[in-house]
Amino acid sequence: MAQGRRVERLAALIRREISELLRHGIKDQRVQQGLLSITEVEVAGDLQHCRIYVSVLGSDEERREAMAGLRSAAPFVKGELARRLQLRRTPEVVFQFDRALERGTSVLGLLQRLEQERSNSSADADADADANVAADDGADKEAG
Repeated sequence: MAQGRRVERLAALIRREISELLRHGIKDQRVQQGLLSITEVEVAGDLQHCRIYVSVLGSDEERREAMAGLRSAAPFVKGELARRLQLRRTPEVVFQFDRALERGTSVLGLLQRLEQERSNSSADADADADANVAADDGADKEAG
């Protein structure tokens, strides 16, 4: 179990350091274009490989440029991690595009649209019910 905790701790440290590097360390303009977010860091059990999931908000072109910039900065990132974390062996860094935020945003949009349709249909149903009650009241008055 100690191995699992060590991997988790290392993943958290790498996430923190890479977030710092994204803000202040990487000077590539392609990385600075879109809004970048580290969504997850996976470290292999042998601590030799590290996969960093990144979400980029922006156009498709900005996403492609940002991912190309991150991939070209991977050796620099690995060197900075080695310097900052002082590990015996620094894991190989691989950046992976993560579409989780996009999917979450689209699901929220669908839920909001369903809620609007539901409120519109219930408002229409209430209006129809009010019209039927008014028609029944009018028929009762004529009969009475």
